[in-house]
Amino acid sequence: MRRPLVALLVAGVLVGCAPPRSGSLGPAPTAAPETATPGATPPAPVPVTPAGEPATSGPRSPRPAPPPVTDAPTTAGAVTVELWFVRDGRLVPTRRTRPSTLATSRLALTELAAGPTAGEAATGMTTLLPAGTEPLGVSGGVATVRLAAVGGDPRTDRLRRGQVVWTLTQFSTVRRVRFDPPVAGADAPVGRADYADLLPPIVVTGPTVGQRVTSPLTVTGTADVFEATVSLRVLDAGGREIATAFTTASCGSGCRGDYRAVVTWRAAREQAGTVEVYEVSANDGSRVNVVRVPVRLAPAR
Repeated sequence: MRRPLVALLVAGVLVGCAPPRSGSLGPAPTAAPETATPGATPPAPVPVTPAGEPATSGPRSPRPAPPPVTDAPTTAGAVTVELWFVRDGRLVPTRRTRPSTLATSRLALTELAAGPTAGEAATGMTTLLPAGTEPLGVSGGVATVRLAAVGGDPRTDRLRRGQVVWTLTQFSTVRRVRFDPPVAGADAPVGRADYADLLPPIVVTGPTVGQRVTSPLTVTGTADVFEATVSLRVLDAGGREIATAFTTASCGSGCRGDYRAVVTWRAAREQAGTVEVYEVSANDGSRVNVVRVPVRLAPAR
């Protein structure tokens, strides 16, 4: 009678020791604080409201109309959404904080179609999404989107759809996107994995362009780089290097992983600055796949 009990105990131990899976397509977007003051408790990020609750199933029909998107407002009276623009033929993120609304997904697509700010445009960001694109609803984790009629080559069309998918799937209730009417290459619901190849080797999710930052600064993002090693440095208004750091992503050399690094510096006055995130070339040690984020460096306290 004891042998079955022993076997069950051994099986439970083996299951509990299974190794964790590694690698990801990127962190779930969150609203990062605009500044970080040494020694102070950082403020809680402004929550991003979901893009709508899944609807209950109804009578079957050839193409049932999805329920309207009704997002809950945030308690802080503001909502921060992540927007995915295009730079050098790749998808890159930024953020917007706007008054809270009952339809954050509609807000996100409206901001996406409006395009980057002047500061973001100066870094090469642009949008391919036309005005008039709108979310029709969410059901079972799938958001239905009406994409305004546009022309263009297949790669441009795919980048445009990638902007929509990566922007809407930041919301907890949206896992995939269906385009209505269906478009070539996306006639079924699609998710982030379908457009992961449109990301650059290094993605910086924080800080964002124009953000006022203080030391120490946490730099976050995803990367697919040699040996998962991500390097970064901070430049002052004169382009002088005032701080460096490096870290390793959770996956690399053929897979994309999350990274997080903390860098510190001293600045006597507030000034323009740049955070550079890059990969060190295994061939000659040069900086490659460089992402430059213009910021405001707050003075040391």
